[in-house]
Amino acid sequence: MLTTDNEIASLSKRVNDVINKAIEHNKIVGTVTLINKDGKLIYRNAAGYADREEKIKMHEDSIFRMASVTKPIVSAAALILISKGIIEIDDPVTKWIPEFQPSLINGVKPKITIKHLLTHTAGLTYGFLEPEGGGAYKKAGVSDGMDLSRISLEENLKRLSTTPLLYEPGTNWGYSIALDVLGAVISRAYGKPLPDLIKYQITDPLKMINTSFEVKDQQRLVTQYVSDSPIPRRMGDKEIVPVFEGTAGIIFEPDRVFDNTAFPSGGSGMNGTADDFMSFLEELRVGTRLLSSDLKKEMTKIQTGDLSLANWPGRGFGLGFTILKDPREAKTKESIGTWRLGGAYGHSWFVDPKEKLTVVSFTNTAFEGMSGQFTVDLCDAVYGELK
Repeated sequence: MLTTDNEIASLSKRVNDVINKAIEHNKIVGTVTLINKDGKLIYRNAAGYADREEKIKMHEDSIFRMASVTKPIVSAAALILISKGIIEIDDPVTKWIPEFQPSLINGVKPKITIKHLLTHTAGLTYGFLEPEGGGAYKKAGVSDGMDLSRISLEENLKRLSTTPLLYEPGTNWGYSIALDVLGAVISRAYGKPLPDLIKYQITDPLKMINTSFEVKDQQRLVTQYVSDSPIPRRMGDKEIVPVFEGTAGIIFEPDRVFDNTAFPSGGSGMNGTADDFMSFLEELRVGTRLLSSDLKKEMTKIQTGDLSLANWPGRGFGLGFTILKDPREAKTKESIGTWRLGGAYGHSWFVDPKEKLTVVSFTNTAFEGMSGQFTVDLCDAVYGELK
């Protein structure tokens, strides 16, 4: 499948049509979309604007605020430390951060492990997922890692540890700030700041030269937009945008990327290019430079059993991203076992190991580029002649 020039040309036309329609109908402002099949890049398109008002076109090497696209990179870094015997997956968090001891509602301080953090089963949440108006996280002043909070990671974890856990670790699932905690754990275990750990263990070996916790070239950084109006509007200095109805909403402060004092958020703090992230995903799929095949199997298999993933029907969670278990329930053409996540600033990606297929689509439009109809149409276009 997708081996002849005609098949690739047909796919390219379908995907081009989806992207052009999304831009023309004011669903997204711009995108860099890449498709890799069986180790070969068969599609690349930079379309629309990096900055609509300044008429700056999107380029293949445009740099994006990655938001939760950070999570699988930090998860892989943790697995690298496991492979080196520096940490163990069942280590309690208190082994590395003794002061991090949040309690259940009844006052009991349960054991939270590295695996709980990797699988989002630690009993934590995100402030932006709390009820409209805010909850315990807002009251404690916990940062979700997207705002200009002006506090250190240590202070953020201190505040987080004063909030009650939502459930006994391991008994439920909830998308959460767990990767910020994990970033702190692996940084302490490694003995260097998280940005250095990611650089030495992942981005340098994979030559991901445009990806880091700092912006490598501010001239290439895209302008952010929000798709909560008929025409995506330019994101202001501070925006509070609900992901789901009735929730508190994410505090977006795009200028956080320019603040050298901002703590390195393991869940949302990196910036980079679509090409770099494609290199990372392909390394996880077939590479040998970062992780052993056994660890990659663990990373890419469901670790959460029959636990339900809110807002991700038909999927379970591995060690860093969702894993598809029921395409019908998920309403997708992806194969069983496909990995997927996204990023709140407007990104989607997935890896279908069965089809040897990797798709990366970075946009500068929240939330359409993460979970809107554009992502559905793009997936359908990719699979138009695969299934």
